[in-house]
Amino acid sequence: MLKFFFFLFITLPLAELYVLIEVGRGIGGLPTIALCLLTAAIGGLLIRWQGLNTLIDARRRMQYGELPAEHGLHGIMLAVSGLMLFTPGFITDTLGFLLLVPPVRRWLIRHLFAPRDDGIIDIDVIDHHRLR
Repeated sequence: MLKFFFFLFITLPLAELYVLIEVGRGIGGLPTIALCLLTAAIGGLLIRWQGLNTLIDARRRMQYGELPAEHGLHGIMLAVSGLMLFTPGFITDTLGFLLLVPPVRRWLIRHLFAPRDDGIIDIDVIDHHRLR
């Protein structure tokens, strides 16, 4: 977990700076800034649209008595996507846009939140003597 936080707070910003500088060298400073603002605006619109669709689908499922737990996870991932898209940089934008793709979110949910076999067997003990 420590390696993840090291990556998140040290390596990722340095990589973002490097990519921004290289893109700025290639297309210029103002176009690079404009591109960052454009990706944030497009990402914001897509998050709003997908968030509303997720909320509407969750409400529909609740009307039929289903528990929309997966929709909650999609909502969390959309929030993370929004944070990534509003963080300046092309690496975080790419990751943010990937989280906007529903099959990518479903794959992550399946792999990050799947039940794990930890070798523990859950049992219930019934005392027949107490039942009488």
